[in-house]
Amino acid sequence: MNATGLLARARALLLDFDGPVCSVFAGIPASTVADQLREVLADSGHTDLPDAVATSADPFDVLQYASTVGGNEARYVEVAFTAHEVEAISSATPTNGAHELIEAWRESGRPLAIVSNNSAPAINAYLDLYDLRMSINFVSARISSNVALLKPSPYLLNQAVAELDVPPRESVLIGDSTSDIEAAKAARVRSIGYANKPGKQSSLSMAGTDAIIDTLTGLTTVA
Repeated sequence: MNATGLLARARALLLDFDGPVCSVFAGIPASTVADQLREVLADSGHTDLPDAVATSADPFDVLQYASTVGGNEARYVEVAFTAHEVEAISSATPTNGAHELIEAWRESGRPLAIVSNNSAPAINAYLDLYDLRMSINFVSARISSNVALLKPSPYLLNQAVAELDVPPRESVLIGDSTSDIEAAKAARVRSIGYANKPGKQSSLSMAGTDAIIDTLTGLTTVA
């Protein structure tokens, strides 16, 4: 079944945040945030990082590593990460068609949740900035340094479908990463892979997504 067919049959929509809704780090590069999180670790005496962590442009890699070092380090890094995410929201770029899809879905009377590894404060700041809060029924996102709860774990999706009170198989997640697809499969939620960058179509397909799109524009016709 294609994406429009999945959405037409769905009783609930779950949206990943960074990608399907907006580009969080459009104005503040993710690599800059990763550097700043490494400084937090350095302040705690952790300067000899594994090469993969020392060179990663993904702040989530630094958070993941911090969680293996110690509880305090993980909390310090997560708090700093959240602060940088909230700061980045003012320069985040909305994804073409995302706001229109959110509004059309609300008008259809079906519930919608944001399900994201990004921090809840950053997501709420974005929803307030664009006056979208009333269109979102629930935000299932990062609220602690416990990385075990983040996708590809199904925890956030399970939390969302329980809150929306819709069976998992009647819910659809739109996500742009393999971790989104893996989490959806584990939660028994249907998924639409958003291939917004070269090479993603192949990786999302291999992860087992139910359908693939490269744009959100036009999806409002089935909302």
